[in-house]
Amino acid sequence: MNSNDPHILGKVPVGKLLIQYSLPAIIAMTLTSLYNIIDSIFIGHGVGAMAISGLAITFPMMNLLIAFCTLVGVGGATISSIRLGQHDKEGAEQILGNVTVLCIINSVIFSTVTLLYLDPILRFFGASDVTLPYARDFMEIILIGNPIAYMMIGLNNIMRATGYPKKAMLSSVLSVGCNIALAPLFIFVFDWGIRGAAWATTISQFLALIWVLHHFTNRNTYIRLHRRYLKLRSRIVRQIFGIGMSPFAMNVCACCIVIFINHQLLSHGDDYSVGAFGIINRVQMVFVMIVMGLAQGMQPITGYNYGAGLIDRVKRSLHLGVMAGMVATTIGFLLAFFFPEKMAGLFADDTTLINRTAGALRVSMLAFPFVGAQIVICQFFQSIGKTSIAIFLSLSRQLLFLLPGLALLPLCIGLDGVWWSMPMSDTLATIVAIWMFFVQIKRLKAQPPLKH
Repeated sequence: MNSNDPHILGKVPVGKLLIQYSLPAIIAMTLTSLYNIIDSIFIGHGVGAMAISGLAITFPMMNLLIAFCTLVGVGGATISSIRLGQHDKEGAEQILGNVTVLCIINSVIFSTVTLLYLDPILRFFGASDVTLPYARDFMEIILIGNPIAYMMIGLNNIMRATGYPKKAMLSSVLSVGCNIALAPLFIFVFDWGIRGAAWATTISQFLALIWVLHHFTNRNTYIRLHRRYLKLRSRIVRQIFGIGMSPFAMNVCACCIVIFINHQLLSHGDDYSVGAFGIINRVQMVFVMIVMGLAQGMQPITGYNYGAGLIDRVKRSLHLGVMAGMVATTIGFLLAFFFPEKMAGLFADDTTLINRTAGALRVSMLAFPFVGAQIVICQFFQSIGKTSIAIFLSLSRQLLFLLPGLALLPLCIGLDGVWWSMPMSDTLATIVAIWMFFVQIKRLKAQPPLKH
């Protein structure tokens, strides 16, 4: 059986498929997270502690960038999987064409607007006189290369969802490998500082984009990019945005939350506190991206089998995904709890920053084992087209629980309240997600599988 045939999603055992699709996606997502981690490590050791704080100021804008990218890429990938489950090859190719055009339009508009008002935006995000120059230097280059990033990430999602998980992984391997080679060269040898890290990222993504475009223009590719589909269709755009609204809303909320966190950290702490949050964010990102890779690998399996009416396979995929997700985030918690100084020391030489980070890292990740289940459950609802539930779960942690905690706890216990609000919100949001998970499982059990 051809491993690149998307219809194996309805035939091969689910456990085997989950490994086949998730392992490349996990590697790809982990490598993607290494972009920011590599930047942080080289910037922390090569530029300084305040450069780490300046990089942390850019997180809200990076969240917005990712939000508009996933709005198109994740939505398009999910619908492509469902179309293939319905044996609609032409429909999947129409979605590919629409995703391509939307990536170009979204990225150009986003970059133009943000470059025009970059300094005021960064000030609003919490930049001080010390950290603003670092944040500005980094984001100017990232925004110039934004169309490249949008196209590469968006089309790579489609590649994975249409039966080529290993090739999608290789896109990230190529990109991150180039970044690892270029970042130290630009920072330490050429002495470009924080701008060197940004240039390394942009050039690496450009090389990966060439690889992805070659795939979709190759005659041997099952789902190909056709010129006749490079025009927007309102029905397809609505479907893409409808599915992609969940990760979009999650990232927009993450942007708002990070802005509030930065202001609270500056109000109750200083620029070192912002830098500590930047390091914590990077540490958590590694394990969150592992789970996101697992969820992305689960997405085409779940989407295809749900579209084909194979409900038993949908339920099996969900159960395995939740268990694997919790294992990944539990490992992250154990490392952060028992080795916080060593993890902080990976990113900086400054003793003040390392000590500030170590204590905060232990507290902020206390409930981190639960996060794996929450991410997988949210992705599951998105994969089967339950967008309203997915959006609610995406927003619950940040708006319903984290935001009130960030507002109230620092009033009682100062800077520590910022860190304690994170495990509190993780715990409450997971309780809600698990409850909705069991409700949906009960509904799926009552829905008999289609006979083929």
